Amino acid sequence: MNGFHNPIPSRHFPKDTPPSLSDFKILCSKTTQSKEYPLASSIQSNIPIYTLPPFSSLPPSQISALQDEWHQILLSGPGVFVTKATLPKPTITLTNTIYTSIIASELATAKGDHFSSAGNNSRIWNSFSKHALADPPSFIAYYSSPWLSAISSAWLGPAYRITAQVNLVRPGGAAQVGHRDYHLGFQTAEATAAYPKVTQIATQLLTLQGAVAHSDMPLASGPTRFLPFSQMFEAGYVAYRMPEFQEFFQESFVSVPLEMGDGVWFNPALFHAAGENTTTDVERCANLLQVSSAFGRTMESVDAVPLVEKCWGRLVEMFKEEGWSAEVEALVRALGDGYSFPTNLDRRPPQPGGMAPESEQDVLRRGLRDGLDVKGVLRELETMREESKA
Repeated sequence: MNGFHNPIPSRHFPKDTPPSLSDFKILCSKTTQSKEYPLASSIQSNIPIYTLPPFSSLPPSQISALQDEWHQILLSGPGVFVTKATLPKPTITLTNTIYTSIIASELATAKGDHFSSAGNNSRIWNSFSKHALADPPSFIAYYSSPWLSAISSAWLGPAYRITAQVNLVRPGGAAQVGHRDYHLGFQTAEATAAYPKVTQIATQLLTLQGAVAHSDMPLASGPTRFLPFSQMFEAGYVAYRMPEFQEFFQESFVSVPLEMGDGVWFNPALFHAAGENTTTDVERCANLLQVSSAFGRTMESVDAVPLVEKCWGRLVEMFKEEGWSAEVEALVRALGDGYSFPTNLDRRPPQPGGMAPESEQDVLRRGLRDGLDVKGVLRELETMREESKA
C-alpha cells in the first residue's frame, strides 16, 4: 500500500479546511419571492406566512398544494414558514392550565436544560405524554388537529412520531446561541465530524422542528431567530459552532412576532436560536415539537399503551360520530407508532399484499373498525409488543 493514491474523495468534511464563510453568506443572501409560494398570505423577513382556513373547507387537492409548498420551503427554500391560527385559542388556553399544573407539580425537582439553568425558565419534558395522562380531553382536542398532521406529513410522510417539550421563558430570559437541531445538532463537534458528509446532509430529512405559540410573542419577547436558507449549507453541522459563523448569525438573523395559536415550522438544519425576552411582563411560552420520521429516532420515548388507555373512549366516540375524519386519522397518527420495525419476523411475518406487519397505528385503525373496547385494543397492542421481541 506504500505510495498508494486513492482517487476516491474522503467521505468526511475535511478537518484541515474550514467551511467557507463567504459561500455561506452568498447562500443566505437569497430573497424569498412571493411568486414562488402563491398560497402564502404574505412574506415577512423572508419567511412565508400562511393563514389557515378551517381544514374541512379545503378539498384534498388544495391541501396537497399547500403541502407541496411547505415541503419545498423546508428543502430548498427559506427553510421556515409560519401558519397562523394553527390551533384555536380556547384549546391553547385550556392546555395552558394543564401545563401550569404540571410545572407546579414538578417545581421541587426542576432542573436546568440546554436552554437555561434551573429556576430561570420553566420546562416540561415530554409534554406530549404528560398532557395526555393529565387531561385526555384537552390532549385530544390539541393533537387531533388535522393541520398538525398535514404539516408533519408534508415533510415526513404519514408514519411520523410526535414528541413535545414546553418551554416558558420569563422576562429577562437570555437568548440562545445560533445552532442546528436534533439529530446531529445534539452531538459534540468531534462526534459530528465522524459522520460522513452524506449522513450530515440526510439527517435534516428525518425531523421536523416546530413550535406552537402558547402566548402572544411580540418581537421584544424573543420569538425564535432564523437564518433563512442556511439549511442548504452542507457543512452546517460542522460550521455552526465556529465564531465567525456565530457572528454572521447574530448580524443577519430574522424573526417574526407570533400570536397565541400560531405555529412556526422549520428544517432542523436551519441556523436558529431562541431570542432574548426583553419585556417586563411577557412570559413567552411555546410547545416545542420534534416530529420524527419513521426512519429516525425520536428525542424522547413515548409509550402508546397508557395514552391509548386514556384516550380510546373518546376516539371511539369520534369515530362513531365522524367516521374516518381528518381529526380521527390525526389522533391515530399521534397516539401510535406508524412504523412496524424492528420486529420479530418469525412471530410477525409480512402481511399479504405488503412487506410490513401491523404497526401500532394499524392496530388502532383495526380496533376502531372492529369495535374493540379499551381492554381489547390494549390487549392487541400488548400482544403485538410481545410478539415483536427477539
